[in-house]
Amino acid sequence: MKRRDSLKAITLSSLGFAGMNPQIAAAESILPPDVKPVKVPGGRQKFEAERDAKLNAEKFFTPHELKTVTVLGDIIIPADAKSGSASQAGTPAFIEFMMKDQPQWQTPMRGGIRWLDNVCVKRFGKKFADCLKAQQIEIVDEIAYPAKAKPEMSQGVSFFNMMRGLVATGFFTSQMGIKDLGYVGNTPNQWEGVPADVLKQYGLSYDD
Repeated sequence: MKRRDSLKAITLSSLGFAGMNPQIAAAESILPPDVKPVKVPGGRQKFEAERDAKLNAEKFFTPHELKTVTVLGDIIIPADAKSGSASQAGTPAFIEFMMKDQPQWQTPMRGGIRWLDNVCVKRFGKKFADCLKAQQIEIVDEIAYPAKAKPEMSQGVSFFNMMRGLVATGFFTSQMGIKDLGYVGNTPNQWEGVPADVLKQYGLSYDD
């Protein structure tokens, strides 16, 4: 599979994290040591931060499912000379969060992993994450290209399409992925004044 050529058209979004709200900081000083107040990043509402904290505290994937997501993610975006793999960018944690943030994806995700394991057990005698790399790639090649996939692989195609979107989104909204893209965004620069040729055009100079 190609490295990232077909993935860089996704829409990027990122959240900047500012300092803790002064009211939250004040509350921290009067709470028991084992109670950690919710930190509210800049640009977020308190109820949003509280919801994120609640979702982060929950677990969706079993250890086996998380291993499968990690292996599959690194097949979709492997490490190369430019940057690390999907798992090194933190995409398994991103996908874990999205399963709780968007619960309608839970059944397709869990069902897709089960489908993948069943196919691998029938063909290789092992679940996907435990198969040899060549065996994993063999299955992925059969579901990664919808136009070429056999009808009996349709469930796998749907699952892989979902995974590819989640992995790409997780990677390219991470610090590693944004650096990989060369995305700069609203980066402050140094103002050196009006260019000399523009000043000359209007008969001006910094000495005026």
